[in-house]
Amino acid sequence: MSKKYGFSFSWKRLLGISALKNKISRRTGIPLTKSGIERKIGRSIIKILFKK
Repeated sequence: MSKKYGFSFSWKRLLGISALKNKISRRTGIPLTKSGIERKIGRSIIKILFKK
């Protein structure tokens, strides 16, 4: 069993990849995470289906 001591290490965060992805998604309005993309697509489909 692995124990954590109040911190976690992320090599992506260390290299600045997380911040870069966050900056890109904020500027374009397109999320770069799987769940974010699924939410955005689902929202778009619902808007199309229930458009009056």
